[in-house]
Amino acid sequence: MSKPASGEMTISELAERTGMTVRNIRAHQTRGLLPPPVVRGRTGYYNQEHEARIALTREMQADGLNLEAIRRVLEASEGAAVEIHDFTRAIRAPFEEEAPEIVSLGELASIWRQAVEEGKGVELLEHGEKLGVVRTLPGGREVEVISPRMLQAASALAEQGINPDVVFRAADKLRREADTIARIFVGLFLSEIWEPFDRAGRPEGDWPKVREALDRMRPLGADVLMSVFQIAMAEATDKAMARTIRGVARRETAQDKNGKPGAKKRSRRR
Repeated sequence: MSKPASGEMTISELAERTGMTVRNIRAHQTRGLLPPPVVRGRTGYYNQEHEARIALTREMQADGLNLEAIRRVLEASEGAAVEIHDFTRAIRAPFEEEAPEIVSLGELASIWRQAVEEGKGVELLEHGEKLGVVRTLPGGREVEVISPRMLQAASALAEQGINPDVVFRAADKLRREADTIARIFVGLFLSEIWEPFDRAGRPEGDWPKVREALDRMRPLGADVLMSVFQIAMAEATDKAMARTIRGVARRETAQDKNGKPGAKKRSRRR
Protein backbone atom coordinates (compact mmCIF):
# COMPACT_ATOMS: atom_id res chain seq x y z
CA MET A 1 0.00 0.00 0.00
CA SER A 2 1.36 3.45 -0.98
CA LYS A 3 1.90 6.07 1.69
CA PRO A 4 -0.15 9.29 1.70
CA ALA A 5 1.57 12.60 1.05
CA SER A 6 1.60 15.30 3.71
CA GLY A 7 -1.97 16.44 4.49
CA GLU A 8 -3.59 13.56 2.67
CA MET A 9 -6.06 11.12 4.20
CA THR A 10 -8.07 8.08 3.26
CA ILE A 11 -11.82 8.24 2.77
CA SER A 12 -12.32 6.71 6.23
CA GLU A 13 -10.12 9.39 7.81
CA LEU A 14 -11.97 12.11 5.88
CA ALA A 15 -15.27 10.70 7.10
CA GLU A 16 -14.04 10.75 10.69
CA ARG A 17 -12.75 14.34 10.43
CA THR A 18 -15.93 15.66 8.85
CA GLY A 19 -18.47 13.54 10.74
CA MET A 20 -19.85 12.12 7.50
CA THR A 21 -20.24 8.52 6.49
CA VAL A 22 -18.09 7.00 3.78
CA ARG A 23 -21.28 6.37 1.81
CA ASN A 24 -22.27 10.06 1.91
CA ILE A 25 -18.79 11.17 0.85
CA ARG A 26 -19.01 8.89 -2.18
CA ALA A 27 -22.49 10.27 -2.90
CA HIS A 28 -21.05 13.79 -2.84
CA GLN A 29 -18.45 12.71 -5.38
CA THR A 30 -21.15 11.22 -7.62
CA ARG A 31 -23.12 14.48 -7.49
CA GLY A 32 -20.05 16.49 -8.42
CA LEU A 33 -19.77 18.15 -5.01
CA LEU A 34 -16.33 16.68 -4.35
CA PRO A 35 -13.42 16.30 -6.78
CA PRO A 36 -12.06 12.77 -7.16
CA PRO A 37 -9.27 11.70 -4.81
CA VAL A 38 -5.67 11.21 -5.83
CA VAL A 39 -5.33 7.49 -6.48
CA ARG A 40 -2.10 5.69 -5.66
CA GLY A 41 -2.17 1.99 -6.23
CA ARG A 42 -5.69 1.03 -5.20
CA THR A 43 -6.13 3.71 -2.53
CA GLY A 44 -7.73 7.12 -2.99
CA TYR A 45 -6.34 9.98 -0.94
CA TYR A 46 -8.16 13.17 0.02
CA ASN A 47 -6.82 16.49 1.27
CA GLN A 48 -7.85 19.82 2.83
CA GLU A 49 -9.58 20.85 -0.39
CA HIS A 50 -12.04 17.98 0.05
CA GLU A 51 -12.51 18.75 3.74
CA ALA A 52 -13.16 22.43 2.97
CA ARG A 53 -15.67 21.51 0.27
CA ILE A 54 -17.64 19.37 2.68
CA ALA A 55 -17.67 22.16 5.28
CA LEU A 56 -18.71 24.71 2.65
CA THR A 57 -21.45 22.41 1.36
CA ARG A 58 -22.87 22.14 4.87
CA GLU A 59 -22.83 25.89 5.36
CA MET A 60 -24.58 26.45 2.03
CA GLN A 61 -27.18 23.83 2.93
CA ALA A 62 -27.77 25.65 6.22
CA ASP A 63 -28.39 28.80 4.15
CA GLY A 64 -31.13 26.96 2.26
CA LEU A 65 -29.32 26.00 -0.96
CA ASN A 66 -30.06 22.58 -2.43
CA LEU A 67 -27.27 20.26 -3.53
CA GLU A 68 -27.64 21.09 -7.23
CA ALA A 69 -27.30 24.82 -6.56
CA ILE A 70 -24.26 24.11 -4.38
CA ARG A 71 -22.73 22.02 -7.15
CA ARG A 72 -23.05 24.92 -9.59
CA VAL A 73 -21.43 27.34 -7.13
CA LEU A 74 -18.54 24.97 -6.49
CA GLU A 75 -18.13 24.32 -10.18
CA ALA A 76 -17.92 28.05 -10.85
CA SER A 77 -15.26 28.40 -8.15
CA GLU A 78 -12.80 26.50 -10.37
CA GLY A 79 -11.38 24.49 -7.49
CA ALA A 80 -10.97 27.38 -5.06
CA ALA A 81 -13.20 25.81 -2.41
CA VAL A 82 -10.72 26.51 0.41
CA GLU A 83 -10.56 30.18 -0.53
CA ILE A 84 -14.35 30.49 -0.85
CA HIS A 85 -14.82 28.69 2.46
CA ASP A 86 -12.39 31.01 4.25
CA PHE A 87 -13.95 34.04 2.58
CA THR A 88 -17.51 33.13 3.56
CA ARG A 89 -16.34 32.58 7.13
CA ALA A 90 -14.73 36.03 7.11
CA ILE A 91 -17.95 37.59 5.81
CA ARG A 92 -20.00 35.93 8.54
CA ALA A 93 -17.57 36.80 11.31
CA PRO A 94 -19.06 39.25 13.81
CA PHE A 95 -18.08 42.88 13.18
CA GLU A 96 -16.93 43.14 16.78
CA GLU A 97 -17.83 40.27 19.05
CA GLU A 98 -19.22 40.92 22.51
CA ALA A 99 -19.23 38.14 25.08
CA PRO A 100 -22.83 37.69 26.31
CA GLU A 101 -23.47 37.78 30.05
CA ILE A 102 -26.05 35.90 32.11
CA VAL A 103 -27.94 37.88 34.75
CA SER A 104 -30.93 37.04 36.92
CA LEU A 105 -34.25 38.78 36.48
CA GLY A 106 -33.65 40.33 39.90
CA GLU A 107 -30.40 41.92 38.73
CA LEU A 108 -32.09 43.16 35.59
CA ALA A 109 -34.96 44.59 37.64
CA SER A 110 -32.49 46.52 39.80
CA ILE A 111 -30.93 48.02 36.67
CA TRP A 112 -34.35 48.86 35.26
CA ARG A 113 -35.72 49.99 38.62
CA GLN A 114 -37.61 52.99 37.25
CA ALA A 115 -39.34 50.98 34.54
CA VAL A 116 -40.23 48.22 37.03
CA GLU A 117 -41.67 50.74 39.47
CA GLU A 118 -43.81 52.11 36.65
CA GLY A 119 -45.07 48.62 35.85
CA LYS A 120 -43.27 48.47 32.50
CA GLY A 121 -40.67 45.82 33.33
CA VAL A 122 -42.22 43.06 31.19
CA GLU A 123 -42.82 45.44 28.31
CA LEU A 124 -39.22 46.63 28.49
CA LEU A 125 -37.93 43.04 28.49
CA GLU A 126 -39.99 42.26 25.39
CA HIS A 127 -38.66 45.41 23.74
CA GLY A 128 -35.09 44.38 24.58
CA GLU A 129 -35.64 40.91 23.11
CA LYS A 130 -37.09 42.39 19.92
CA LEU A 131 -34.11 44.70 19.64
CA GLY A 132 -31.72 41.76 20.17
CA VAL A 133 -30.15 43.14 23.33
CA VAL A 134 -31.40 40.46 25.75
CA ARG A 135 -32.91 36.98 25.56
CA THR A 136 -34.91 35.21 28.25
CA LEU A 137 -33.45 31.78 29.03
CA PRO A 138 -35.52 28.62 29.58
CA GLY A 139 -37.04 28.63 33.04
CA GLY A 140 -37.67 32.36 32.95
CA ARG A 141 -35.38 33.20 35.88
CA GLU A 142 -32.30 34.30 33.98
CA VAL A 143 -31.64 36.52 31.01
CA GLU A 144 -28.81 36.38 28.51
CA VAL A 145 -27.53 39.88 27.88
CA ILE A 146 -26.44 39.65 24.25
CA SER A 147 -25.04 43.19 24.22
CA PRO A 148 -23.64 44.04 27.67
CA ARG A 149 -22.38 47.33 26.24
CA MET A 150 -25.91 48.41 25.36
CA LEU A 151 -27.20 47.38 28.77
CA GLN A 152 -24.40 49.29 30.51
CA ALA A 153 -25.24 52.37 28.45
CA ALA A 154 -28.93 52.06 29.35
CA SER A 155 -28.00 51.65 33.02
CA ALA A 156 -25.71 54.70 32.97
CA LEU A 157 -28.38 56.78 31.27
CA ALA A 158 -30.95 55.58 33.80
CA GLU A 159 -28.72 57.02 36.54
CA GLN A 160 -29.11 60.36 34.74
CA GLY A 161 -32.89 60.01 34.94
CA ILE A 162 -33.46 58.66 31.42
CA ASN A 163 -35.89 55.74 31.30
CA PRO A 164 -34.36 52.57 29.72
CA ASP A 165 -37.41 52.28 27.46
CA VAL A 166 -36.53 55.69 26.00
CA VAL A 167 -33.00 54.40 25.37
CA PHE A 168 -34.37 51.31 23.62
CA ARG A 169 -36.68 53.40 21.44
CA ALA A 170 -33.69 55.53 20.47
CA ALA A 171 -31.75 52.32 19.77
CA ASP A 172 -34.56 51.23 17.43
CA LYS A 173 -34.10 54.41 15.40
CA LEU A 174 -30.33 54.07 15.44
CA ARG A 175 -30.60 50.48 14.21
CA ARG A 176 -32.57 51.61 11.17
CA GLU A 177 -29.95 54.25 10.44
CA ALA A 178 -27.19 51.69 11.03
CA ASP A 179 -28.72 49.38 8.42
CA THR A 180 -28.34 52.15 5.85
CA ILE A 181 -24.74 52.83 6.91
CA ALA A 182 -23.89 49.12 6.76
CA ARG A 183 -25.27 48.88 3.23
CA ILE A 184 -23.05 51.81 2.20
CA PHE A 185 -19.90 50.06 3.44
CA VAL A 186 -20.90 46.71 1.96
CA GLY A 187 -21.62 48.42 -1.36
CA LEU A 188 -18.19 50.04 -1.22
CA PHE A 189 -16.53 46.66 -0.75
CA LEU A 190 -18.56 45.07 -3.54
CA SER A 191 -18.01 47.83 -6.10
CA GLU A 192 -14.35 48.55 -5.39
CA ILE A 193 -12.96 45.15 -4.32
CA TRP A 194 -15.21 42.24 -5.18
CA GLU A 195 -16.55 43.23 -8.62
CA PRO A 196 -13.11 43.94 -10.16
CA PHE A 197 -11.87 40.65 -8.68
CA ASP A 198 -14.93 38.83 -10.07
CA ARG A 199 -14.55 40.41 -13.53
CA ALA A 200 -10.94 39.23 -13.57
CA GLY A 201 -12.18 35.66 -13.14
CA ARG A 202 -11.44 35.47 -9.40
CA PRO A 203 -7.72 34.61 -9.76
CA GLU A 204 -6.72 32.07 -7.16
CA GLY A 205 -3.69 34.08 -6.10
CA ASP A 206 -5.84 37.16 -5.35
CA TRP A 207 -8.15 35.49 -2.82
CA PRO A 208 -5.87 36.41 0.12
CA LYS A 209 -5.91 40.07 -0.99
CA VAL A 210 -9.70 40.10 -1.11
CA ARG A 211 -9.94 38.53 2.35
CA GLU A 212 -7.39 41.01 3.69
CA ALA A 213 -9.37 43.91 2.19
CA LEU A 214 -12.53 42.65 3.89
CA ASP A 215 -10.75 42.26 7.23
CA ARG A 216 -9.24 45.74 6.99
CA MET A 217 -12.52 47.38 5.99
CA ARG A 218 -14.19 46.28 9.22
CA PRO A 219 -12.10 48.45 11.62
CA LEU A 220 -11.62 51.17 9.00
CA GLY A 221 -15.38 51.35 8.55
CA ALA A 222 -15.82 51.79 12.29
CA ASP A 223 -13.14 54.51 12.34
CA VAL A 224 -14.78 56.44 9.49
CA LEU A 225 -18.21 56.09 11.06
CA MET A 226 -16.97 57.31 14.44
CA SER A 227 -15.21 60.30 12.86
CA VAL A 228 -18.32 61.31 10.91
CA PHE A 229 -20.48 60.76 13.99
CA GLN A 230 -18.26 62.97 16.15
CA ILE A 231 -18.49 65.79 13.60
CA ALA A 232 -22.26 65.37 13.28
CA MET A 233 -22.65 65.19 17.07
CA ALA A 234 -20.69 68.40 17.59
CA GLU A 235 -22.72 70.25 14.96
CA ALA A 236 -26.04 68.91 16.28
CA THR A 237 -25.09 69.88 19.85
CA ASP A 238 -24.07 73.39 18.78
CA LYS A 239 -27.32 73.91 16.89
CA ALA A 240 -29.47 72.50 19.69
CA MET A 241 -27.75 74.60 22.35
CA ALA A 242 -28.01 77.71 20.17
CA ARG A 243 -31.75 77.17 19.83
CA THR A 244 -32.05 76.57 23.56
CA ILE A 245 -30.10 79.73 24.43
CA ARG A 246 -32.18 81.80 22.00
CA GLY A 247 -35.34 80.42 23.60
CA VAL A 248 -34.12 81.34 27.08
CA ALA A 249 -33.14 84.80 25.88
CA ARG A 250 -36.58 85.38 24.33
CA ARG A 251 -38.35 84.32 27.52
CA GLU A 252 -36.16 86.58 29.68
CA THR A 253 -36.72 89.47 27.29
CA ALA A 254 -40.47 88.96 27.44
CA GLN A 255 -40.43 88.84 31.24
CA ASP A 256 -38.24 91.94 31.34
CA LYS A 257 -40.65 93.83 29.10
CA ASN A 258 -43.63 92.82 31.24
CA GLY A 259 -41.97 94.06 34.45
CA LYS A 260 -40.13 97.27 33.52
CA PRO A 261 -42.90 99.55 32.21
CA GLY A 262 -44.43 99.79 35.68
CA ALA A 263 -41.06 100.63 37.15
CA LYS A 264 -40.54 103.44 34.62
CA LYS A 265 -43.92 104.96 35.43
CA ARG A 266 -43.07 105.00 39.13
CA SER A 267 -39.77 106.70 38.39
CA ARG A 268 -41.57 109.44 36.37
CA ARG A 269 -43.94 110.20 39.28
CA ARG A 270 -40.94 110.80 41.49
